[in-house]
Amino acid sequence: MNATFLLRLKAFLFDYIIILCYLIILFFINIFLFPSLQEFFTGSIIVAQLTGFIMVTLPVSIYFIITDSSIVGQSFGKRRTGIRIINKNGAPLSIIHVTFRTILKFLPWELSHFLVYRLIYLGESQVPTRYYIIGGIIYGLIFTYIFTAIFTKKKQALYDIIAKTEVIKE
Repeated sequence: MNATFLLRLKAFLFDYIIILCYLIILFFINIFLFPSLQEFFTGSIIVAQLTGFIMVTLPVSIYFIITDSSIVGQSFGKRRTGIRIINKNGAPLSIIHVTFRTILKFLPWELSHFLVYRLIYLGESQVPTRYYIIGGIIYGLIFTYIFTAIFTKKKQALYDIIAKTEVIKE
């Protein structure tokens, strides 16, 4: 039986507790232990974005890649809610397969980071049309992910359809 959108959301919220704890620890490390790390965010926009990716997006992605793969089988949230990700043959996902799925899943998140960094560096300047387009793509992907997870027969988000994965209830 395929997991419903609400069950998947509940699992993600459990996982987000872990992510939030990591972000809080990261905040305190950056403020109190290594305040010089903040300089990476004030110079070049490319360096700032790369630093944000390395410190936030990459560790969060690695968490999902390892826990959702055949190595662990389920993230903390998926284990708590009794769901898991399988491939089209019903087997657990390989590292490569779950990496591809995770990249697709977090694409709107990373695009929003890309956009925020550029908006911050704009200051009082006029927002270029391309930034509105990127924002539209971000929201379009988010809503598409949600609506496909709710309304498709197998309750697959668009990234599941592309990656040929399903989230099932155990």
